[in-house]
Amino acid sequence: MQFVQNVPFFSIMISMFSGIVSSVLPEKAAKRLNAVMIIIVNIMSLWLLYFFLTADVKSYTFMMGHFPAPWGNEIRAGVLEAGMAWFVSVVMLLSLLGGRKKLFDEVEETKHNIYYILANLLLSSLLALIYTNDLFTAYVFVEINTIAACGLIMIRQNGRTIEAAVRYMIMSLLGSGLLLLGICMLYDLTGHLLMSNIQEQVAIIMQTGTYRVPMLVTIGIMTVGLAIKSALFPFHSWLPDAYGYSTVSSAAILSSLVSKGYIFLLIKLFYRVIGFEYIADSHILNVLFAFGLCGMIFGSVSAIWENDIRRMIAFSSVAQIGYIYMGFGLGTEAGMVASIFHILAHGATKALLFIAAIGLTDVSAGSRKFIDITGAAYRNKIAGVGFMIGSFSMVGMPIFAGFISKFLYAEAAVNAISWRMFPTLIVLAISTILNTIYFLKTVLRIYIPEKPEVEQEKGFFCRTWKEQKLYTVTILLFIGLNLILGLNSEPIIQLIKMGLANFK
Repeated sequence: MQFVQNVPFFSIMISMFSGIVSSVLPEKAAKRLNAVMIIIVNIMSLWLLYFFLTADVKSYTFMMGHFPAPWGNEIRAGVLEAGMAWFVSVVMLLSLLGGRKKLFDEVEETKHNIYYILANLLLSSLLALIYTNDLFTAYVFVEINTIAACGLIMIRQNGRTIEAAVRYMIMSLLGSGLLLLGICMLYDLTGHLLMSNIQEQVAIIMQTGTYRVPMLVTIGIMTVGLAIKSALFPFHSWLPDAYGYSTVSSAAILSSLVSKGYIFLLIKLFYRVIGFEYIADSHILNVLFAFGLCGMIFGSVSAIWENDIRRMIAFSSVAQIGYIYMGFGLGTEAGMVASIFHILAHGATKALLFIAAIGLTDVSAGSRKFIDITGAAYRNKIAGVGFMIGSFSMVGMPIFAGFISKFLYAEAAVNAISWRMFPTLIVLAISTILNTIYFLKTVLRIYIPEKPEVEQEKGFFCRTWKEQKLYTVTILLFIGLNLILGLNSEPIIQLIKMGLANFK
C-alpha cells in the first residue's frame, strides 16, 4: 500500500481534530488553523486524484483499525471520491474566505472560534460521507453534519436564524430517523453494514425473491430520508430561511455542499449498496423523477415572486436540487453523469452567487430588497461581475458550467428512449425560461444606474477592489472554477464516467 492511499483517512482526521483543537484557540488562531487545514486537505485530495489518474489502481478499500468485516469499518477511495473530495475542499475554502470579513458583522467576536469548529467538523463529515464504505459510519457522520450545519445557521443568533435552525433541525431529524430505520432494516435483512457485503446479499435476495418486498420498502425509506435532508420538493420548507438568513459563508456552504453530501451518499446507496440495476427496475426512480420535475418548476416560480435577493437565490436551490433528482429518475448512466456534473456546476455557481450578493447588499445600506440594489453593480464592480457570471451559468449560457449541465440533461433525456423523454425536455425548457426571468431581471436591476441623489439619501456608498482584496480574489477564483467546468467539461465528464464504472 502506497502512502498516498492514506489520504482519505488523514483528510477526515485532520479536519476533525482541527475542530477539536480550535475549541481552545482564540479567534485569530482558529481562523488560521482552519485555512491551513483546508489547504492541506486540498493538496492531499489533489494528490490522491493524480494518483488514480496516473496509476493502474482504479479503487481500493482501507480497513479501519485492522478489524475485518463485520466488526470493522472501511474507507473506500476511487477517482470519483477523490475528485469530489477535492471539489468540496476548494468550495469550502473559497466560501469561508469570501465571507471572512463579513463574519465580524454577523457573529459576535467571542463566537468566531465556535464558527470555525463547526466549519471544520462539517468538512470532516462531508469527507467521511464521500469516502466511507460502511453504512453505520455514514449515519454517524450524517448526524455530525446535521449538528454542524444547524450550528452554522443559528450562530448569528437573531430571531429568523433561530427559527430557521429549529425548522432545519426538525426536518433533518425526520430524515435522519428514516435513514437509521432503513439501515436497521437493511442490517436485519442482510446481516452486514459494509456496502460491498450488503450488495452481495441484496443480489441474492433479489434473484431468489426472498424478502423482495421488505427490501424495496427499506430502499424506499432510506431514499426518502436522504431526499428530505437534501431538500427535495416537497421537503424544502426549511431551505429558504436557512440559506437566506444565515451568515454569507454559511449560506454558500449549505447551498453548495451540505445537501450534495447527502445526495452523494444516496448515489453510493444506489450503486454500491443496492445495485443500480435493481434500483432502475423498481418504481423508486419514478417517484424521484416526478418530485424532481415538480421541484424544478416550483422552486423557479417561488424565486420569481421573491423580493429579497438572498431568498431568491435560496429558492433557486430548490429548483437545482430538482434537476439532480430528475437526472436520477431517468434511470440511465447518462442521467446519473448529468446529475453528478450538475452537483459540481451548482456547487461552484451557487456559492459564487451568495458571495457576490453580499457585496451588492453591503453597498446598498445592507438592504436585500430589489428596489434598493438598483445600480449596486456600479457601487461594487467585482460583486456585480460575480453575480452576473453566476446568473449566466444558472440560466445556461454557453461557456459556463450551467450550460453543460442542461446540455447533458437534454442529451440523456433524448437517449433514454422512454416516456420520460418528453416530460424532461418540456420541464427543462420551462425551467430555463423561468431561470432567465428571475436571474436576468436581477442582473438588469443591479446594472441600471441609480440617481446620485437617491444614493446619497439612502446612504449608499462605493467599494473598490483595493478595499476588499481577499473578497475580489475569491470572486475571481469562483469565476475561474465555473469557467473550467464550462470550457473543460469533457475531461471532467470522462472522469465522472470512469468513477461510476468503478463505483459498482
